[in-house]
Amino acid sequence: MKSTYSNSRKTLCAVAVSAAIFGTASVSAQEEQEALDSAGLERIEVTARKTVENLQEVPVAVTSIGEEELLVNGIEVLTEVQQFSPNTTLQRSRGTNSTITAFIRGVGQQDPLWGYEPGVGIYVDDVYIARPQGAVLDLLDVERIEVLRGPQGTLYGKNTIGGAIKYVTKEMSGDAEFGVQGTVGTDNQMDFKVTGQLPVIDDMLYVGFGFASLQRDGFGEFLEIDPQLGDQDNENYNKDVMAGRVTVEFRPIDDLFFRFNYDKTEDESNSKGGYRLLPSILTEAPVPDSVYDSYTSLPTWNKVELEGYSFTANWDFSDNSSIKYTFADRESYSPTNIDFDNTPLRIFDVPAIYDDEQTTHELQFNNVGDNHKFVAGVYYYDAQSCGQFEAILEVLGNALGAPGLTREVSGCSNGTSQAAYAQLSYDLTDSWSITAGGRYTKDEKEAIVNNGLIFATVYPESGWIDGYVRPEGDLVPTVLDDSDDWSKFTPRLGVEFQATNDMMFFASFAQGFKSGTFNPRATTAEPAADPENVDSYEVGMKAEWLNNALRTNVTLFSLDHEDRQYISVLPGESSTDLNQRLGNIGSSEAQGVEAEISWQTTANLRFDVALGYIDSDFSEVIDFDENGNPFDKSDRFSVSNTPEYTFNFAANYTLETGIGDFIFNGNYYYRDDYVLFEEDSLLTQEGYGLVNLSVNWYSNSGDWYAGLHVKNLTDEEYLIGGYQFVTPDPSDPTNIDLYTAGLGGDNTLIGYYGDPQTISLTVGYNF
Repeated sequence: MKSTYSNSRKTLCAVAVSAAIFGTASVSAQEEQEALDSAGLERIEVTARKTVENLQEVPVAVTSIGEEELLVNGIEVLTEVQQFSPNTTLQRSRGTNSTITAFIRGVGQQDPLWGYEPGVGIYVDDVYIARPQGAVLDLLDVERIEVLRGPQGTLYGKNTIGGAIKYVTKEMSGDAEFGVQGTVGTDNQMDFKVTGQLPVIDDMLYVGFGFASLQRDGFGEFLEIDPQLGDQDNENYNKDVMAGRVTVEFRPIDDLFFRFNYDKTEDESNSKGGYRLLPSILTEAPVPDSVYDSYTSLPTWNKVELEGYSFTANWDFSDNSSIKYTFADRESYSPTNIDFDNTPLRIFDVPAIYDDEQTTHELQFNNVGDNHKFVAGVYYYDAQSCGQFEAILEVLGNALGAPGLTREVSGCSNGTSQAAYAQLSYDLTDSWSITAGGRYTKDEKEAIVNNGLIFATVYPESGWIDGYVRPEGDLVPTVLDDSDDWSKFTPRLGVEFQATNDMMFFASFAQGFKSGTFNPRATTAEPAADPENVDSYEVGMKAEWLNNALRTNVTLFSLDHEDRQYISVLPGESSTDLNQRLGNIGSSEAQGVEAEISWQTTANLRFDVALGYIDSDFSEVIDFDENGNPFDKSDRFSVSNTPEYTFNFAANYTLETGIGDFIFNGNYYYRDDYVLFEEDSLLTQEGYGLVNLSVNWYSNSGDWYAGLHVKNLTDEEYLIGGYQFVTPDPSDPTNIDLYTAGLGGDNTLIGYYGDPQTISLTVGYNF
């Protein structure tokens, strides 16, 4: 497999080499101008609208990061992609290494518990990944990653209200290829990747594979672990991942294509300990010196197992039409240990299990004519999402005279989604076109919740800690066993104006729909919350200037997010029958702008800018007082994980030498202030900037390549998650000195941080 590095800047180099060979002192003005013209920005192809199109011809807000750009920047995991996409947040969730927190334009889902639908869809080769556990994907054999901002549904399998992240793997070339890549870095990072493909029958049957071993010591350590747990690995923020992928492609005739994928990932990185922002008032657990150090009374082991397979068949039954069928089956299993209080005492410990299965079917029809593009399909999704967690409050139980105290919550949220969608783009004239689409969705949910108190210290399974034997039978009652269904038609309308060959304006309206759900932490037989809805408006321009050397893509957007699902005090059968339950109590609004600018200033020098601005706030959040009277508490709510500004500036310079090309790359990424919780957030990350530098080398033959990458050069410390279980003083809620104990009896205010400065060297060879 040869290196994918390529750039039209090579044309200018060729002219110079030709001049040197023939002894000419200077090239002609015409040759030089032709070389400069050809050194424009490369065409970027995306499948944002389910057909392969030039990015500049797609009237939606989409960012595409190709394989070469990912490699040159040293991008290793999906969360790092956020820096390239305006108004986008992709972070690891709190006490885990591979659970994702995803927000686009202020729309997402912070709570990863089973039953809650994500606001941002994650797709791998058009297969929807239903749960956030394991969605922090390590990049292996990737062709590109696309970030689509705004509601998706008239083209994509599962409707999402915030946007979608598409992970697209490479289709095989048909040649025998083999590549190896190794990386060493700080904290004993040692990564190894191998990819390849083999033609079994020339031009017909191919087998491809990829394997990765990703290892790294922790950025910090557990300073003290409950000695009753015995020998535990004290590495904190470490990495221990094995991933593999096998692909079989079969093309019996030119118009018929089959693809089978199988992938498996095992993540045995330790559970992640949080940083105590306040010293414990119950035990000796002062604020650590390093934000990556912690304490724990839980085992430090953690596991995420992902496995899935998919089958795709595509038939081009005419020059203009095709039918595509995609089937996928995926499973994930994740036993985890999350110490909420992060002390050596069992003040507030949460061992948990997540167990998910999903099956999807999608049948799609595509037709492209001289003046139209049409996509239609049907989609079926069947998923079972189960789990169990124990909230261990042993210290509180001891204070009450009991041997322990545990609230156990378990259950399942089983759902199906059936949908039909269609979208037509039609050219009215050479300049004007319209787009109209719609989706009808019917969702059904069945939920079981078991919830109760146990006056003992209980773990999910026997052997969770050495010597532990779980009591037999059901330990808590079933409090909810119910089902519900919802249906919704969501339209998309748009108009496009092609002002010139290089400039397009567009405007669109789209609705998004996130399914209703039952409260997975319910304590009574409460009803389901209804779906959330988003109305989104966009006006944009996509243009290329200076013989395609300058690209400017700008989008203005506005959205209304209605019927947001939150826990609140809500009336039951009468206004005086008040219960704390999940309901549709919130509404928020957002307006903003996104600009993506690329400038190939010379054949060897390129600048890129990605700027996002968003003004978002809650317009209404309804609660009820003790007399059953409604009141608005929106002043206590903020749109979380959504900085007002995001900004990325990158520069890329190529130096051509006799031993190959050196690519110098650097970027500065800024995120403005943001809160980590939506209601009464006590944790706010101030604005910060990250500087990343890379030097890459590609041999003239294209076989060898290497890259030196420095990330977070200035070693910035920045929050990406946390827990808050403290009680602020109502007279001065921002005064930390006045905080008193929260759930569990301690002042639990915990932060989780992004990666510190890292340095890595990657070397690869393609046979």
